[in-house]
Amino acid sequence: MSGEGAAAGPDAPAGLAKLVMPKWGLSMSEGRFIGWLVEEGTDVGLGDGLAEVETDKIDGVVEATSAGTLLRRLAQPGETIPVGAPIGVIGPGDADPAVVAAWAAELQASFIPGEDGDSGPKTETLTADGRRLRFLRVGGGDGTAAQTVVLLHGFGGDLGNWLFNQEPLSSSSRQVIALDLPGHGESSKELVTGDLDELAGAVGAFLDALGIAQAHLVGHSLGGAVAIRLALTRPGLIASLALIAPAGLGAEIDGEYIDGFVAAESRRDLKPLLERLFADPEIVTRRLVDDVLRMKRIDGVTEALTAIGAATFPAGRQAHVLTADLAAAAVPVLVVWGTADQIVPPAHAGAAPVRARVEVLEGAGHSPHMERASDVNRLLDAFLGTV
Repeated sequence: MSGEGAAAGPDAPAGLAKLVMPKWGLSMSEGRFIGWLVEEGTDVGLGDGLAEVETDKIDGVVEATSAGTLLRRLAQPGETIPVGAPIGVIGPGDADPAVVAAWAAELQASFIPGEDGDSGPKTETLTADGRRLRFLRVGGGDGTAAQTVVLLHGFGGDLGNWLFNQEPLSSSSRQVIALDLPGHGESSKELVTGDLDELAGAVGAFLDALGIAQAHLVGHSLGGAVAIRLALTRPGLIASLALIAPAGLGAEIDGEYIDGFVAAESRRDLKPLLERLFADPEIVTRRLVDDVLRMKRIDGVTEALTAIGAATFPAGRQAHVLTADLAAAAVPVLVVWGTADQIVPPAHAGAAPVRARVEVLEGAGHSPHMERASDVNRLLDAFLGTV
């Protein structure tokens, strides 16, 4: 879960690079530093986890944005640190300690919190087939992106579930769009049936409204089943499918989670349910629980989730097993699963078509794109780079 800071700061002496408090998601302006995972003097590689940070949504790991030696640790456990503030220095192991110390002091003295505070992307809305849909798009440079990637969240989620993935996957040639599915987030809550066809139709209408002729779909859980259905019903619209712990590859699912999530009305009810989404339940913060509760209290959310649950996961089973649909969809397929998934059995990965690339992450839960974001981002980037 890497990230770049806001302020540029003083020029770096040759070979030195700063490590900063990353920005994960739209609302993050600061993070509480939990602690370091490596000692000073440790050699690190690009993407290695260096420190743990508590955000306003979920705990995350700060990764090395360059390879070298961790020369100086600037952040201390318990500190609340603005996005972009320097928290460490990486460089060659034989760097002059005096030069490192002087540059670190200059970085800290020159940092101005919130220097680019409101420069990030903003959510947008559009009306597609009579339905209001909220989305967030990043990347794509001047709008002539070679690739459009659409991220579809799971049951009860929203576009914020991709806070660790959307920015890292984007580039000047790849725009990445996270969408609130109907009945979720700030999209319309009105549904006719709440089934996969309705949800997939809404995603298709959304792409049509944006004038996107073809997109790569990345779907998590329910979003994965929606992506599979759309690839079958609108084959020319979909360039590839990346499915993260998807629904639709078997009948089994944790029905108690689905029913419990719909019914939960308090932090006490909701927290143990959200903890089931991760191999490490400590990832779930109080703020994350509170945010989900606020979403559930929006008018129409309970009715929408009830309808979707009844149409797609009735009586604790999956109503739609889409293995034949997936096999018939003539597009490249990536399937990513965690061995510790408590919601949808990881064994369902075995139902993926032979042509699919299947990656099973040891020790990850139902939300590996959040819990093991760096691994999932590398897999997605490599996959998208081949299609």
